[in-house]
Amino acid sequence: MSPDRQPEVWMRGAVPGYPALLQPVVHSLLQSLEEVQAHIPALTPDQLRARPGGAASIGYHVRHAAGSVDRLLTYARGEQLSPEQMTALRAEGAPDAAEGAAARLVEHFRLTIERALAQVRDTPEASLLDARGVGRAQLPSTVLGLLFHAAEHTQRHMGQMVTTIKIIAAGG
Repeated sequence: MSPDRQPEVWMRGAVPGYPALLQPVVHSLLQSLEEVQAHIPALTPDQLRARPGGAASIGYHVRHAAGSVDRLLTYARGEQLSPEQMTALRAEGAPDAAEGAAARLVEHFRLTIERALAQVRDTPEASLLDARGVGRAQLPSTVLGLLFHAAEHTQRHMGQMVTTIKIIAAGG
């Protein structure tokens, strides 16, 4: 590890102000934010929307990760999705081709993670096993299940984002 690079967030210890049982969720969301902030700002709109080999674009992975966090945390609060969230879901695949796209994407992701972290911080540990329904079908989950899935789903998309960045950088 180079001296200017910190260990991954989970290796830095507990993040003050968050419930002990939710530290893995906090670590995952913060790691995802660091990944976006480290990789996205230098990318052009063309790179953000490139789909090497038909894979999903870098921009899609970031938009979808942010949208998924927002939706999953809505369910964790025991709420249903709003019309605005449904519209945003349908727009996740639409690329932003204008200059400044990378900065807008980073800011959107940062704000989403900040809202998520505030909700996680305010989630009582006693509520973690409370039942929650997901989607119109009200598929069964719990507060903890939804928070955990928000974290791991986001991490999966960060891995795909980094891999796609490497493929594009290699000329793929």
